[in-house]
Amino acid sequence: MSEWRLLVDGEPLQPLTSPAVDYFSGRVVAAPESKDPPFTVERDRFVTEGAHEDIVVAKHTAEERLLRLDLCFAADFADVLEAQQPGAHENRTRVEVGKRSLTLSFEQDGFRRGTRLSFNRKGELERDRVTFKLTVEPHGRWKLCVDLTPIEGAKPRAPLLRCDSFGAPEPAMPLALQEWLERAPELEAGDDLQHVYQSSLVDLASLRIRPREEDLRWAMPAGGVPWFLTVFGRDSLIASYQALPFQPTLARATLEALAETQATERDDFRDAEPGKILHELRRGKLVGLGLDPHGPYYGTHDATQLFLILLDEYERWSGDAAFVRKLEPNARAALTWIDEQGDLDSDGYLEYESRSAKGLTNHCWKDSDDSIQFAEGRPAEGPIATCEIQGYAYDARLRAARLARELWGDDELAADQERKAKKLRDRFNRDFWDDELGYYVLALDGRKHRVDAIASNAGHLLWSGIVPKNRARLVADRLLRDDLFSGWGIRCLSSEMRGYSPLEYHAGTVWPHDSAICAEGMRRYGLREHAGRVCAAVSEAAVAFEHRLPEVFAGFGRDETDIPVPYPDALAPQAWSAGAPLLALRTLLGLDVVGGRLRSRPRVPKQLGQIALRRIPVRGPAPQFPLNRRSMRFSLPLLG
Repeated sequence: MSEWRLLVDGEPLQPLTSPAVDYFSGRVVAAPESKDPPFTVERDRFVTEGAHEDIVVAKHTAEERLLRLDLCFAADFADVLEAQQPGAHENRTRVEVGKRSLTLSFEQDGFRRGTRLSFNRKGELERDRVTFKLTVEPHGRWKLCVDLTPIEGAKPRAPLLRCDSFGAPEPAMPLALQEWLERAPELEAGDDLQHVYQSSLVDLASLRIRPREEDLRWAMPAGGVPWFLTVFGRDSLIASYQALPFQPTLARATLEALAETQATERDDFRDAEPGKILHELRRGKLVGLGLDPHGPYYGTHDATQLFLILLDEYERWSGDAAFVRKLEPNARAALTWIDEQGDLDSDGYLEYESRSAKGLTNHCWKDSDDSIQFAEGRPAEGPIATCEIQGYAYDARLRAARLARELWGDDELAADQERKAKKLRDRFNRDFWDDELGYYVLALDGRKHRVDAIASNAGHLLWSGIVPKNRARLVADRLLRDDLFSGWGIRCLSSEMRGYSPLEYHAGTVWPHDSAICAEGMRRYGLREHAGRVCAAVSEAAVAFEHRLPEVFAGFGRDETDIPVPYPDALAPQAWSAGAPLLALRTLLGLDVVGGRLRSRPRVPKQLGQIALRRIPVRGPAPQFPLNRRSMRFSLPLLG
């Protein structure tokens, strides 16, 4: 719907409140603009396949009232990519008007979409509105029920809650929201941290894609609302990794879905090569007409390594060896891509450069056009090898080696991957380390020149383990200097760089998932005070944003007002930002699975207080009460 607007007596109403009831329903209460409004209008909306809306006019005074209610609507069938650029598409909508229903439709070159509106009352239906003339009794109520049914090709997707049904059914998911929350570990902490934890779990539940047999059969997390409620590679993999100690079902769903969509052939328009994991999958108009490569698009040079990293980590936490054996062919195809197509010039590093006329310039997590730049602000030219992509490759090889030796029975593959990982580590620490900077450079450009910007990417190197122990503290210290650490998290680009801007998407903002990964990397090297400082910042930022972290926020330094500055149009909820507080909790608690058993080495900054976590799922589902040996409770000592 490109328009959905309610008028009473020709005038819009003033919203009094508009809370989300849960992740698939919300309520708006509105009234006329006056000192003592004589009536209110309640709008309850449920989005489940289609959408359902109840509109209730409630009279609050002792006089009868005649009202005219207009519900104005339109559907231009713009693709979600077109909708971000108003006016960039041609409106070809057809309208068919019935007695109590109306259908808006679009067809072009065999691509068909439609929206049917149905009303439980008869009104005056026109092409762009339905009008009701109503009399509301003193202290009385008048109700209208509307069903919105999207039509995909020739198949209608009726809302699960309809005008002739009762209750408010939850979208069909493998786990209903209440069961999802009950299966998660139980956190005992201060109120603010409790609220952040609860919000993260609910947001991740809300971002699960509803399984459909003909499309995607697994409830994996989408990227974020509103623009990226679709299948992602990198985002979904990282969010699933973050959630592993809390909701391991996300990891399995993500791995299975991405294995199903793994590329099997070269396609330059979609930047696809055999074995590569997708970046993003769309099913909208532009893809349907062959005008856009996102069906799916493979322009990511790190999702393939992250797939292997998550596969190994999932087995450690879940013990689901049968599933990992099932995905062995996909893992081997991913390794082949790393060895061959991912290394464009056979120098041992993974470089990217789009072959698609409509592809992304950058295929790392900082995928905006000017994100990979020199300290002087000049954008790097490709093919580009960013530092963190090499770290992911190192980690992926070692994890694949473990799986090959312990689960696939292939010692030769394991030895080969370990040898390649060692060679990469040695060369990387020679070519990417800059003695003058005392830090890792951001990337190597197409001429193998060092892209010398100071950025957060080096923190991901700590997470991957490619950094020698004698350099780990240097990296961690550098990440916490004032030019990178804002007080709310780690800026993605140092404020000392010429291209820095606190409101530039990938050139100075703070990304919660980025900070959480850096903190987990610090923990890996035993730098617990460094890690705790970053985790505390992430947690306090979440509290400041009313317990829900946005995708990204401005890189302004924290001052005495203690108010972080939002980034315009940041996604919320967004998968890896929702997962960032969960990864921070894992870092603070020092949680790992070693030899099939849960290990905890907690260390929590004083300002976060005491934390206890119960019923952590390890090598199987989370136990229910009464607690057993796997139900572990940690009452954590305070730092300082």
